[in-house]
Amino acid sequence: MNRGRLFVISAPSGTGKSTVLTRIRERFPDLAFSVSYTTRPRRGFERDGIDYCFVGKETFEKMVQDGEFVEWAEVHGECYGTPRAPLERMASSGQDVLLDIDVQGGMAIKGAFPDAVTVFLLPPSLDELRVRLASRGTESEEQMKLRLENARREISFKQHYEYNIVNDKLERACEELAALIISKRSGGVS
Repeated sequence: MNRGRLFVISAPSGTGKSTVLTRIRERFPDLAFSVSYTTRPRRGFERDGIDYCFVGKETFEKMVQDGEFVEWAEVHGECYGTPRAPLERMASSGQDVLLDIDVQGGMAIKGAFPDAVTVFLLPPSLDELRVRLASRGTESEEQMKLRLENARREISFKQHYEYNIVNDKLERACEELAALIISKRSGGVS
């Protein structure tokens, strides 16, 4: 049995990654999704165990000590981690896996799984990113400033990703990512 492919998708906060990935998951229901653990509070639309596994800081720290994460990082003051056991289980069973992960995690996954397909989703501009963050209404002005500073830093990692997709038009960005997934699954695009 062939090992499943890992599709690592990274983007600055507010780029529209969750929306793009929701559509990709609808289009490819057989594509497994790696559910990350986080210490951040659940947003209204998110479901525990489906979108993220929400845990307290103490639980997260114990998981780190026990080596339960392939990678983990502190982002925007909260911790996020990719659990090792389910990722290994899915990939070794031949299942392709989609990972929604920050740039630090993306680089760690690529180091641990050199065959992982890495895609960086970019905002059309930093000005547009600010508008998108403000329209969410979930961050304070201070949090928004931090996210924009982090976005500038994260965007500098785009050259370390095999593919870059600009999310200026949602449908086009989804189509580009879908085409890439189809091509990689069929053995194309090297």
